[in-house]
Amino acid sequence: VDKMSLKWLSLLLLLQLTCYFSSGRCGKVLVWPMEYSHWINMKIILEELVTRGHEVTVLKSSAAILVDPNKSPTIKFESFPASVSQEDYENFFQQLLTEWIQGAKHSFWTKITTAQNIFSELSDVSLKICKDAVLNKKLMTKLQESRFDVILADPIIPCAELVAEILNIPLVYSLRISPGYSIEKFSGKLPFPPSYVPVVMSEFNDHMTFTERVNNMLYVVFLDFWFQTFNEKKWNQFYSEALGRPTTIFETMGKASIANLPNPYLSNLILSLSRVLENMVLCSLLWGQ
Repeated sequence: VDKMSLKWLSLLLLLQLTCYFSSGRCGKVLVWPMEYSHWINMKIILEELVTRGHEVTVLKSSAAILVDPNKSPTIKFESFPASVSQEDYENFFQQLLTEWIQGAKHSFWTKITTAQNIFSELSDVSLKICKDAVLNKKLMTKLQESRFDVILADPIIPCAELVAEILNIPLVYSLRISPGYSIEKFSGKLPFPPSYVPVVMSEFNDHMTFTERVNNMLYVVFLDFWFQTFNEKKWNQFYSEALGRPTTIFETMGKASIANLPNPYLSNLILSLSRVLENMVLCSLLWGQ
């Protein structure tokens, strides 16, 4: 993402998050972070929220690498023990980074195969940390009693949607989720015509030639039916057990109040807003005056 796009995305998230709260009081934001560059980008948003008077609390596992309370004194942190050691967690990410860099030099099909391996391994490690948090009764009780207004999450590592469901608070995603936008399509009901919107890693833009559109269609079919962003069977089982009712990870993700949707949008796309989002938009407009 270029710097200008990142600035606009950060501003949009700030406006929307700010307007979850009434003008007469500051809000309480719970954060489910990701490591490395994802955390560096998210921290910019969090620090700005703090300057606007909001209370920001980051859920930090004992395996966290860059999510360091000593380097972010204005942000609160709620730590919990993880079944993954910090050393193993760091080695795991270093291995994934090496695989990703090597795979980026090859064709789309090689890159997507590499991405599948990375997401599969990341899914398993993330599930362990998610269980460590959600099954920690002391932690969840403390979060319930803290009465947060909203949870901001990096969706690359699932779990925030489950925490949001348990705490019964709105969920905001900071990024797009899946390489083929499958989650955005099937969870968020977003129209996604392959002839118009290029998939991630295709290196196409929205002005595709006929050949590029055909290739993009092939990529979409492959990513929809053969690519798994997360190990759905394992996540579905855990989410169902945690909530005490049958559900799926995609169904829970689909309840997010705000998400960064794939671009470009269809020219005739109408985004329906809930009352909460309508108030947020109005508040954003008033705040900008």
